[in-house]
Amino acid sequence: MTDQQENQINQPVSKDWHSKDEPNVKERNLTANPGDRIADEPQTIEEKSQQVAVDVPDITGDQITVPTYFIVEEPDGEKKALHHVKDAEEISDVIRQARVDENGNRIWW
Repeated sequence: MTDQQENQINQPVSKDWHSKDEPNVKERNLTANPGDRIADEPQTIEEKSQQVAVDVPDITGDQITVPTYFIVEEPDGEKKALHHVKDAEEISDVIRQARVDENGNRIWW
């Protein structure tokens, strides 16, 4: 080892992205919002019900919290977890059904 290397002072600075040991978000194919991710391992309805996709203030400063999964109850009483992105169309269908009375007439609030 040379004297120059021994006397070198290493200061804490940002490293280049390509010198990192771990892959970055883009390399790991993560979504823009980590809360949108669907777990690799199966989760219970209770675990899914606690997962939060978004928890930030909006432009007015009001805190906005959006669950990752919406828990709905099927006509047979079974509970089902619908992912707020993947199952968005089905969530819309559930909301439409909730706005219809027993005769099929749309209810407006």
